[in-house]
Amino acid sequence: MRGKVFIAGLILSLSGGVCAAQTKPQTPPPGQLYCSGIVTNEPVPHDTYIITGQESNRILTFGEGQYVYINKGSSEGVKIGDEFLVVRPVEDSDPVEWTKWQTAILHKMGTVWEDESRLKVIVAQANVSIAQVEHACKYVQRGDIVLPFTERPAPALKPQGNFDQFAPPNGKPLAMVIEGKTFQQQLGRNNIMYVNLGASQGVKIGDYFRIFRYEGTEHESAYQTPRHAFDVEGVLGPTLGFGESPKKWNWSNVPREDIGEGIVLRTAPNSSTVLITFSLIEIYPGDYVELE
Repeated sequence: MRGKVFIAGLILSLSGGVCAAQTKPQTPPPGQLYCSGIVTNEPVPHDTYIITGQESNRILTFGEGQYVYINKGSSEGVKIGDEFLVVRPVEDSDPVEWTKWQTAILHKMGTVWEDESRLKVIVAQANVSIAQVEHACKYVQRGDIVLPFTERPAPALKPQGNFDQFAPPNGKPLAMVIEGKTFQQQLGRNNIMYVNLGASQGVKIGDYFRIFRYEGTEHESAYQTPRHAFDVEGVLGPTLGFGESPKKWNWSNVPREDIGEGIVLRTAPNSSTVLITFSLIEIYPGDYVELE
């Protein structure tokens, strides 16, 4: 009898542990948190950097497991086991605007800083340290900026319920999708996007944005024909066979299109780094967001 009671108690304790594990809030994986990047106008220290790395006579970049040299050593407090983050300011090598004002708004937001890797010091000499690339988002190169490692908050992801694609505006602050990570123009679930609303406007890590677009704004570079969303006028008049709408209808007085949502991973004064957690269709720069 005692054996049966013991087994029953063990089963209940195990099932309780399983339930607790199942109800534990999910968070973005480290690869999303520490490779997300940020757009900021705040100054970033440049005094610690990558000098070069092992086998630099024949290679130019360094990846996971390889060794790099940092221009700071034990004389400046660096110790074995210290961890660092490697970041790099980046610009679009092929700057083609998807939407009007994209470049101008991005410049107002600040500099795009790309996360490159996480390092751990294995040797600390007096003026130079040797560190191993523990996790690489992309690659490390000479001159990359090195910052002390700090834990980034891992916000809880909300359960994915039924997405209301016809939700009306809620009156909360609005912003625009300005750019994707690595200057990607077409975005979807699990991609990173940068929006022009940040900590100075009250945005916090863990906030959710609803992503939407207005029909017929004609701001995007894909736009070719005036009033395409309503009557497709051209030199010969409305396109035959597809109908037309009176001129009084435009983007400002027809329902918007709700297309996705995302969670804020990082904030700067005038921007937020957002992980897209759900999307119905492709998301592009020029689409809008509102705080949920």
